[in-house]
Amino acid sequence: MDFTLTDEQKMIQRTVRDFVNKELLPLEQQVLKNEREGRVGVSKEQLDSLRAKSKELGFWGINTPEEYGGAELGPIMTVLIAMEMGRTFVPFSFGGSADNILYECNEDQKKKYLIPVINGERRSCFAITEPGAGSDARNIKMTAVKDGNEWVLNGEKVFITNGNEADFAMVFAVTDKEKGSNGGITCFLVDREMGWKSEYIHTMGEWGPASLIFDNVRVPEENILGELGKGFHLGMKWIGNGRIMIPARAVGTAERLLEMAIDYSKTRETFGKPIAERQAIQWMIADSAVEIEATKWIVFRAAWMAENGIDARHQASMAKLNGAIMANKVVDRVLQIHGGMGYTKELPIERWYRELRLLRIFEGTDEIQRRTIARNLLKGHVKVGELLA
Repeated sequence: MDFTLTDEQKMIQRTVRDFVNKELLPLEQQVLKNEREGRVGVSKEQLDSLRAKSKELGFWGINTPEEYGGAELGPIMTVLIAMEMGRTFVPFSFGGSADNILYECNEDQKKKYLIPVINGERRSCFAITEPGAGSDARNIKMTAVKDGNEWVLNGEKVFITNGNEADFAMVFAVTDKEKGSNGGITCFLVDREMGWKSEYIHTMGEWGPASLIFDNVRVPEENILGELGKGFHLGMKWIGNGRIMIPARAVGTAERLLEMAIDYSKTRETFGKPIAERQAIQWMIADSAVEIEATKWIVFRAAWMAENGIDARHQASMAKLNGAIMANKVVDRVLQIHGGMGYTKELPIERWYRELRLLRIFEGTDEIQRRTIARNLLKGHVKVGELLA
């Protein structure tokens, strides 16, 4: 069993870390200042410049198949990159990628939706969550009723990332109420110009999701993504990807926070000694390091399973649960170590404190992950101590 990164993986990791340190970290104070003043963290011009620089380094379409001009680095390398990108809160992501389920498009749909998204010409959003169907995606209420060669959509989606900026949405609606999630939910590609509207939802963090309103929105038959009634499977495929990437980014964020705590504890003095010499502080640092390391290897194992064609859903649920809880524990300790300074908006700690709380809610709550993990074990889908082939 070898836990050593390959030379290629080490090179990519160093390159991404250098990019984060040189290009993104210097923008953090600007982002904090802009957000305090109610403005966008980074301008479009800055984002375009950052994307151009990252593209020169080869970070364009890291998950995109080579046939579409991407690098197709695979789950392990993608997780490693996500960990490095998690070290900053500057809102930036490498371009040239598309939602994994958009590759289910037929040839005509690829020209209209997939290719423009990869090229950065169009933006998409994933719309499955509803007021009464968050973690319980089987409880979707939005209806799609057939009328000639069109489907008429009615309902509301909430907490949709990029919902206010998207040109089109991947919308999940009930097409057969009797079948429900077992063949009665369909995914539609719905252009904004077809009539849906979006409204901002204000949250405790800087994440600005949207509520999408569908009032008799008419969608052509040819805009069904995949097959009629097979939407629930697509939705779970999209969510499953996030259950590995979320804790991967959480590892990077927690490592950066722990570094801040270590540095601060060496300079902050109480009663004539650095607080780094206080056992209470030492234990917080030690506990955080152990929990970060545990999450890191749970995530890497999930990525390794995915890369080797092994069903990683159970491992991904454990990674998501462990990572979300770990990140919230670490940021709480780091804020405590910094005391009053950690509570101010001059440092990014309080921002991360608010932002990381979301990890325990979206892409499946802690409770949903526990339910999934327990069900898999109790029904024998997964065996305790099971060895991998």
